[in-house]
Amino acid sequence: MTAALAPALDVADWQARRHAHEERVDAWLTPHLGRRRTGVKHPVEDFLFTYYSYRPAQLRRWHPGAGVALRDADAAGFGPDYTASAAGLTLDTDRVRARRAESIAWIRTLLAATAGRPAQFGCFGMHEWAMVYRQTQEQVRHNSWPLRLSPARTAAVVEERGVRCSHFDAFRFFTAPARPLNVLQPTRESQHALEQPGCLHANMDLYKWAYKLSPLVCSELVADCFELAREIRTLDMRASPYDLAGLGYPPVPVETPEGRAEYAAAQRGFAERAAGLRSRLLAALDRAVPAGSR
Repeated sequence: MTAALAPALDVADWQARRHAHEERVDAWLTPHLGRRRTGVKHPVEDFLFTYYSYRPAQLRRWHPGAGVALRDADAAGFGPDYTASAAGLTLDTDRVRARRAESIAWIRTLLAATAGRPAQFGCFGMHEWAMVYRQTQEQVRHNSWPLRLSPARTAAVVEERGVRCSHFDAFRFFTAPARPLNVLQPTRESQHALEQPGCLHANMDLYKWAYKLSPLVCSELVADCFELAREIRTLDMRASPYDLAGLGYPPVPVETPEGRAEYAAAQRGFAERAAGLRSRLLAALDRAVPAGSR
């Protein structure tokens, strides 16, 4: 059994959507794949492809989302989760739900809990500084790129500003001496209780939740989340201790009042955009998984 069908898409309509999605994604994939072939690393542009598990080919593949029938579509081009009906090829939502019930419930709870909290904007990107706290240039994760300040001055900034990170998947990369400096000690088990909608990494992770919900959500929404995550990563690294000006990323110097103001303003803008995407993900989930099916 599948979710209630929206009006079926004619072949010209769904093929146009698929083509537009592929063209949009290719603009991100082509440079990354070129660097991968030549062994060149990029600390900003490659992050979403290395940190997250979604492969480039998966991001490029188009899905219409639950409740959409595709006229004259070949099931072989969409995969075993699709079934033919009189209206057209349609995602078998019951099949997907049966296989992913626990994951779907976990993601929905997290999205709803995060959306229900007030956003906090006082971290000023110190999570990235905590990831290099008390390390030498050789020890830091992106050691091909210099730090803007000396290791001693970098550590002093962390100690002066403090660390207010609520996101477990950022906190787990803190250096051992930095972890006690954080006002929270996030764990995977506390993620539903701590995640808040001002956090850059929580908003970047909307991409992860979107692709984990695919094909229940349409690929355009996955791509929208990717686009936001890509922009957030840019701010994240511009506000980090690394000097990436040579790559075209001028610093946001959060060790200064002006830099912190710039960071918080950008963070608020990202939070507003993320709120819309989070709402769209929840709405898509509710269409695909009605309350009585949870």
